[in-house]
Amino acid sequence: MARMGKLLVAAATVAGLVMAPAAYASDVVAPAPDWVRAMPAPARVEGVRPMAELNIQYQVQETGYWCGPAATRIAMSARTSNLPSQGALAAQLGTTENGTDHISQITTVLNQNLGGGWYETKEMPNDPPTQAQRDLLWRDIVLDVDKGYAIVANIVAPANNHPPGYPNYTVYHYFTIIGYNAENSTVKIADSANFGGNQIYWLTFNQLATLIPPKGYAA
Repeated sequence: MARMGKLLVAAATVAGLVMAPAAYASDVVAPAPDWVRAMPAPARVEGVRPMAELNIQYQVQETGYWCGPAATRIAMSARTSNLPSQGALAAQLGTTENGTDHISQITTVLNQNLGGGWYETKEMPNDPPTQAQRDLLWRDIVLDVDKGYAIVANIVAPANNHPPGYPNYTVYHYFTIIGYNAENSTVKIADSANFGGNQIYWLTFNQLATLIPPKGYAA
């Protein structure tokens, strides 16, 4: 079940929405656990820029279970300014108070709204992921962002391996990958949960790769 479990998210405006220029963005890479830092780097991807970031329209999710719709909307905003509301996307995704069940629903809705059939569902069932799965994830991030497409990831973040500001228990969540830096193997995240005021931040790729299993991502 891909949900945050009725978590309350702090709104940065009265309406609970934050546009990208007002979103809090940190250039500090969040620290990862020692066992994550010890993992080998992914295979290098040739023929792309060493670093790329997408311009997006950021919003804090409007309910504790709309992380899927919010992450989808943020990803869409890298391609278009004609954006549905989170409520409209929740209806398209079939999101309920239990959340958005599977990443494939997000893949379908991204393709329906953007056209062209770019997005595919990629599963990462192994925990920890295999080197081949990690290499594919890095390749997808770099190639997609380099071509102007954000990625939506379904994550399971246990208390001992959290992105910044997360509460001290396992969090089931969706967030959006909007950038990468190949020089230090880091990824830029737009996170609608706004935990601790952390809206846009950097993670090491190795940490991201440990957060997605046993779920998947749309790329």
